[in-house]
Amino acid sequence: MYICIVKLEQAIQSNKFKNEMHKASLNILYTAWWLKTRMSNELKTFGLTHEQYNVLRILKGKFPDQMCVKDIGCRMIEKSSNVPRIIDRLEIKKLVKRAISPNDRRETVITLTQSGLTILSATTEKINELMEEMVCMEKAEAVQLNLLLEKMRGTEK
Repeated sequence: MYICIVKLEQAIQSNKFKNEMHKASLNILYTAWWLKTRMSNELKTFGLTHEQYNVLRILKGKFPDQMCVKDIGCRMIEKSSNVPRIIDRLEIKKLVKRAISPNDRRETVITLTQSGLTILSATTEKINELMEEMVCMEKAEAVQLNLLLEKMRGTEK
């Protein structure tokens, strides 16, 4: 099997890095962009954005229970996402249902609809296929990469 490795230098057309840590940081940013772009293109065929898919996945993790908007926001990959706006769009598409919390009338709770479950199942299948195609590494390599990324984020506050 032929594997084409695209070096960062080729991708960004530069080989000027302060040091290997600087190059690694840029490599992570570029790779995250690459993964997100490929996933977004696949999700677009289902009429979803990356952020909408993330909200659907979060809701599926609690299904059939409801979740408040604040809890959804805390679990988002991109913390700057405007969760209420994303939920508005998902509600228009009839993929989620919004209600007033029975425990606290000031709180809005969200749950997946049957349509939301159906589209999430189809999109997850496609995204999983895409990940298998794109992330070509052995299990031990993936474990090592996860450890290194978590070590890097060890300074996260």
